[in-house]
Amino acid sequence: MARAGWGSLFGCFGSSSHGSKSKRSSRKKKKKSKQPKVAAAAGGSGSGSGKPRSLQSRLSFTELSGMVSPEDLSLSLVGSNLHVFSIAELRAVTRDFSMTNFIGEGGFGPVYKGYVDDKTKPGLRAQPVAVKLLDLEGGQGHTEWLTEVIFLGQLRHPHLAKLIGYCYEEEHRLLVYEFMTRGSLEKHLFKKYAASLPWSTRLKIAIGAAKGLAFLHEAEKPVIYRDFKTSNILLDSDYKAKLSDFGLAKDGPEDDETHVSTRVMGTQGYAAPEYIMTGHLTAKSDVYGFGVVLLELLTGRRSVDKSRPPREQSLVEWARPYLTDARRLDRVMDPNLAGQYSARAAQKAAAVAHQCVSLNPKSRPHMSAVVDALEPLLALDDCPVGPFVYVAPPEDNSNNDKGSSGRRGRRKSSDGAAAAVVRPE
Repeated sequence: MARAGWGSLFGCFGSSSHGSKSKRSSRKKKKKSKQPKVAAAAGGSGSGSGKPRSLQSRLSFTELSGMVSPEDLSLSLVGSNLHVFSIAELRAVTRDFSMTNFIGEGGFGPVYKGYVDDKTKPGLRAQPVAVKLLDLEGGQGHTEWLTEVIFLGQLRHPHLAKLIGYCYEEEHRLLVYEFMTRGSLEKHLFKKYAASLPWSTRLKIAIGAAKGLAFLHEAEKPVIYRDFKTSNILLDSDYKAKLSDFGLAKDGPEDDETHVSTRVMGTQGYAAPEYIMTGHLTAKSDVYGFGVVLLELLTGRRSVDKSRPPREQSLVEWARPYLTDARRLDRVMDPNLAGQYSARAAQKAAAVAHQCVSLNPKSRPHMSAVVDALEPLLALDDCPVGPFVYVAPPEDNSNNDKGSSGRRGRRKSSDGAAAAVVRPE
């Protein structure tokens, strides 16, 4: 089977390990920490994260991780509206995992496009789907598959990818997701021939992803995503961002605990420095990863790029000195934006990114504060005026046998009229 070469984007710091937590004795309920304000905050009310479904009754990964039988899993997730597919059904919807249906591949395994309807499963809405097939020889395994089923089987939010169902049959482990038309944010930002994302779309994507993280962090049983990066942010036809790939997600600290101790996992360039050094995982680790992605949206550069000069290979270290200097910020802004962005919005977004990638986790804002800071930026309208196109009326060439051979300085518009492009001073 052809590989898409995406394996290096997953699990750069080691293989997965989801150790079981010991049962907690009753503890005093932890006090809520004071939420640091975002330097760029501008108005806005509420957290902006949105909570369409309470997670107070959510089963944690620890409570379900010991279950090994398909029957136990399906009984535990009753009410989650997940469909349990057979391998034969998924072969049918993907044309036997045909390479013509192949979408791509990550650390989990290959992904195929398929189509389901009520003939596949009674009551199933007709729709395209993405079917992830666990590669038994890959870097991830049953634990990561089970993690995705447990978390996304219970979590529902407009900015989380929707898990439709799964297959747990003999050695087969598959996941069935809603199909995201525009693929990953990584593809749009970094692929050589992809059209550049306009400023407003970049802001929209950042805000949507921030809302997804805020929802996870503010749950009664918090969830730490742990692998926030551009390849895990999927986009629908309207560029609505949704977080996908929950294989490395962890239940967050509860009661009087301050962190979760775990083997360091994630992707180089996105993982928070204190997490790399200590293995102590907190929601602020996700905030750091968000800051890196926000920098990628602002600069059009990858978090780590070994092809650049040594001082520019780490995006955070290169960009950090410019982020709070309005006079120098344009030096790091993506040249593909061609200056077509609000200077005030860029400055405020850069200030948010600067706080998110702070070396001190306590100085990083909560994701709800990030949402409140970024949402008002969509309304800022100080973008430079784009090129003005003047369309001249068609010329009468009836008395000119040579036609337009002498008018090489003009181009034809779609209706045959000559068009001259006038750019603002």
